[in-house]
Amino acid sequence: MEDLETLALEEALGAGATYADIRVVHRRAESVRIKNDNVEALTENRTTGFGIRALVDGAWGFSSSSQLEGGEVKRVAREAFRIARASARVKADDVRLAETAAHHDRYTSPRTIDPWEVPLEEKLALLMDAQERLATDPAIKIRVANFQAFHERKTFASSEGARLEQDILQTGAGIEAVALGDGEVQRRSYPSSAGGNFGSAGWEFVEAMDLADHAEATAGQAIALLDAPSCPSGKSDIVLSSDQLALQVHESCGHPTELDRALGMEAAYAGTSFLTPDKRGNFRYGSETVNIVADATAEGGLGTFAYDDEGVQAQRVDLIRNGVFVGYQSSRETAALYGEGSSGGMRADGWGYIPLIRMTNVNLLPGDWALDELLADTKEGIFMETNRSWSIDDRRLNFQFATEVAWEIKDGERGALLRQPTYTGITYEFWRSCDAVGKEYVLWGTPNCGKGQPGQVARVGHGSPPARFRDVQVGVI
Repeated sequence: MEDLETLALEEALGAGATYADIRVVHRRAESVRIKNDNVEALTENRTTGFGIRALVDGAWGFSSSSQLEGGEVKRVAREAFRIARASARVKADDVRLAETAAHHDRYTSPRTIDPWEVPLEEKLALLMDAQERLATDPAIKIRVANFQAFHERKTFASSEGARLEQDILQTGAGIEAVALGDGEVQRRSYPSSAGGNFGSAGWEFVEAMDLADHAEATAGQAIALLDAPSCPSGKSDIVLSSDQLALQVHESCGHPTELDRALGMEAAYAGTSFLTPDKRGNFRYGSETVNIVADATAEGGLGTFAYDDEGVQAQRVDLIRNGVFVGYQSSRETAALYGEGSSGGMRADGWGYIPLIRMTNVNLLPGDWALDELLADTKEGIFMETNRSWSIDDRRLNFQFATEVAWEIKDGERGALLRQPTYTGITYEFWRSCDAVGKEYVLWGTPNCGKGQPGQVARVGHGSPPARFRDVQVGVI
């Protein structure tokens, strides 16, 4: 690979590029899904290729190929140069890159058991057992257990002298029960919805979930929800579970702090951001108890790595400090506009895409409250758990979230089960209403964050504890 990388850089620079880089990416992914005692899906995908960026006359060009041989590398490098030169004719301003060190390094994410070394029969047995145990009552009509593994090996080389190798392994799993009764459909998931939970680890991450041991309780809640009273409508104090708050952070904190959105560079897919640069350092985003970071160094995170796809070293960046908006997730190009260094968040969805600013692990830092203490301190309210649906506008301001389940809080104790709960708000008003943050912190994985046009999927993480929000509009789906 080193010879091909050198050839690519020499070809681009020889044509007249002022900067060039190349990524060579090998990916494989495995997915298993069992539904109602049948193997519904069993797939394995592998892909290999490379992508080259070139900077010419202050504009970017990018090209890629799946053919890893010298002649093709030279052709793609020249094509990237030609695209950049054409782009320069319609540029608004010259691209400038923030300074970064030219690292030489290798990184392998932690793992104990390689999932590809685990026999397929063992994986199927674990998942089959878990979904069989969901069959606690005839009202359970759909039983699902799924597993996913993702392995990426990539090298990066730049004309500035960077030479990097990374080997990242990730796994995840989950179960889901769907109950039907009298025209009512209810769903419960473990350990969370949207496939479960995911992290940078091996098969041991799946084993530690104890899916089968949680199946009976998961199915039991789905059945109980069929006859539960509806969530009341009106203003209420709410406590959000760790997994629900992870998605809240993703949608209303992670995306609006991406600097390309704030600058209007990213608008075609999911919109821009209300967090414009004039607000940095002086805008009260939340209460003083709210502290949010983007941390690509967090152990076990789905957004954890050693270097981004520009060769910038992984780091932890403050986004919200004591409730005040203080920082962005940035690239070398966007950071240079403000005389800063990149936050190290540029990543591409494999070899065939140009890197974009993507979330790493955007985490709400834990507070001092145990969940039991937080509930006991709430005279009346609603505790909501596990996302069911969401909607947010194209500036990341107005939102609505629904959860799978909720419980009323009466005199500091968890009371009756509630079905079809929702809550709505305006992002900064909602986060300003947060008056207590828990300490039971979980790092959740989101393997399907979409952005860009053509669309790209990123694997990101969100660490969050439970937290309380005052006087929030709640209701029924």
